[in-house]
Parts: sequence; C-alpha cells; structure tokens
Amino acid sequence: MNIPEGKKIYFISDFHLGIPDYASSLVREKKIVAFLEAARKDAAEIFLLGDMFDFWYEYKTVIPKGYVRILGKLAEITDSGIPVHFFVGNHDMWMAGYFEKELNIPVYYEPNIFEWNDKRFYIGHGDGLGPGDHKYKMLKKIFRSRFCQWLFGQLHPTWGIGLANYFSGKSRIKTMQSDKIFLGEEKEWLIVFCREVLAKEHFDFFIFGHRHFPLDFQLSSHSRYINLGDWIRDFTYAYFDGSELYLKKWEE
Repeated sequence: MNIPEGKKIYFISDFHLGIPDYASSLVREKKIVAFLEAARKDAAEIFLLGDMFDFWYEYKTVIPKGYVRILGKLAEITDSGIPVHFFVGNHDMWMAGYFEKELNIPVYYEPNIFEWNDKRFYIGHGDGLGPGDHKYKMLKKIFRSRFCQWLFGQLHPTWGIGLANYFSGKSRIKTMQSDKIFLGEEKEWLIVFCREVLAKEHFDFFIFGHRHFPLDFQLSSHSRYINLGDWIRDFTYAYFDGSELYLKKWEE
C-alpha cells in the first residue's frame, strides 16, 4: 500500500510499564500517552513492537490492574480509524483476545512482512531470533504452550501476577547494564539474523525492539536494521514518511 501524503508510519517498543515501581512507571506511561497523542496527528499506522508491559497475563475475566491511560489512548486512536498493530514481546506474550476485542488491535506472535511505497519491511519484537541463546528459545516454547498458560491461569491473580512481576523485574534489573553495550556486528545476534534473511530475500528495512539499544545499522547499500531502544531511559522511536526511515528521540 501507499502512505497518504503527509502521513507517517510510527514504530515504538519496550515500555516495560510496571517497573521499577508504580510511581515511576506512571510517569513513563504519561510520557508515552503524550507521544501517542502527538503521533496520531499525522499517523497512517502505529506499530507497538512488544514489551509494553513488564508482565501481562489475561485470565478469563481478569487483566492486570492499572495501565488505564495507555489502554484508553490506544482505544481512542483505533476508534478514530488509525490502525495500531501489536507484536508480543517476551514480557507480554500471554495475550488472549483482549487487545483484539476491546482495542481493535491485531496481535502478532511472530515477525511479519509489510510493504509501503515499494519498500519492504521485516518487523518483529526480536526475541529468539538469530544464533545461540538455546536456553531462552527452549523456555520460550514452553511459556508459549497452551498447557503452560493454562497452568499459570490456575493460580489466583494475586499470587500469579505478584509472582510474575517479582521475577520479571529481577530479570530486567539484571540485564540493564549489558543492554547499554554494542557487542560488535559479529556478536549482535539481530544483525547476524538480518544478514541471514538478506542472503535469501531482500528487505529495505528490518525493525526490532527487545535489545534496549537504539541502533541504526547499515546492513548493505540497500538495507538497514533499526532497533527502537526503549522507554525506560532512551525514549526513542522510528517513523517512515513514505521514502525514508528515521530513528529519533522523543522530546515533549
């Protein structure tokens, strides 16, 4: 499809709402809502590339408490006719229809291909791609299984969500420092993954989150990899204006 003149496609990722505590998470949530309100003025579509929440689980009749500002803003945006897309991350993979039914937002569980103005995009959260990290890839298969989700659902929400928030927060604190370091193109597994895909099929742009490191990397003369960073310390996003893709820092 072609992007209408004057419109943009926005990409944003890794809010991890809920950490490190309610007060600071609320400050970030309000900042994200302000960004979404500004973006909607010229947005053709908006892509959320996962880890919106530091933990999310949908019981049959219960969802995690809070986040009313961002959920309300997303509902307002989709109600106005602007499409919003959500790719699950490794912290909010347990979706069960709430986004689709209440917010009119399609949910993607794997990377997907999009094309605008004859430019091809490969888009996903980014976890579990590329070489290595076999332990995580095995855990991802287990956590994504219906049985695992059903088993967790047997816990009372007070215990289940409380326990998950504790371990999710510990995981994020543990990796915060390592996320700040560029490992070199031979060790950056998403760069390796992009090059493996390019060897088989051309894409103009690869866009991922997950890495928590804002990155605009030239894979070849005709292909780039963008990592969106996060909204914990970077407050970065990307947009495509129909001809070029830009990585920017949000300033209110």
